[in-house]
Amino acid sequence: MKLNEITPAAGSNRPVKRIGRGHGSGNGKTAGKGHKGQKARAGRGMRVAFEGGQMPLARRIPKRGFNNIFATKYTAINVDKLNVFEAGATVDFAALKEKGIVKKEYDGIKILGNGDLTAKKLTVKAAAFTEGAKQKIEAAGGKAEVI
Repeated sequence: MKLNEITPAAGSNRPVKRIGRGHGSGNGKTAGKGHKGQKARAGRGMRVAFEGGQMPLARRIPKRGFNNIFATKYTAINVDKLNVFEAGATVDFAALKEKGIVKKEYDGIKILGNGDLTAKKLTVKAAAFTEGAKQKIEAAGGKAEVI
């Protein structure tokens, strides 16, 4: 292979659209800009959400509340979902993903206390537990470990 033989992939380069080069080109006279108006002028540049002077949609819609971008986002799982595991199993994100219970971890897994855990000795490793969830896991003979 030589430097003068290298060519781009087929179809990756298109010829330049030559505007304002006569009627025969299909882009002559107004050069594809139509007749007059704001978009036909030189130096036209409107910002992304510009609506011709009308109040933009982003400013018309009412705003409410506060979105904390630094908040920790947990993937919440109820205790009853842990019944799919066998006794003595270690439950962590990898095990939950393998069983199809969770898809994303975000900032960690939080175990909630909704539902009942049938008498199974499980070692549950998660970022957070509710008090009720911790009690139910320990009542079944398991361990709730915060990681």
